[in-house]
Amino acid sequence: MVQAYILVQTEVGKAAAVAAEISGIPGVISAEDVTGPYDVIVRAEADDVDQLGQLVVAQVQGVNGITRTLTCPVVKLG
Repeated sequence: MVQAYILVQTEVGKAAAVAAEISGIPGVISAEDVTGPYDVIVRAEADDVDQLGQLVVAQVQGVNGITRTLTCPVVKLG
């Protein structure tokens, strides 16, 4: 199982709607609107890195109002 944080920038005023829509995507654990350089932070999981990439590109990035994403896979150090 691979988990990742997906940092999302949205169009002005769209963060809440984007977070709500992303929350309904299978594989998404949580999606919350936040303040700072990103507007929404998503926690997602998939069986492998390829499936995670499919989730981000085919589903998350397809949500209306998103301008940019940054995917940060979770790693186990130590």
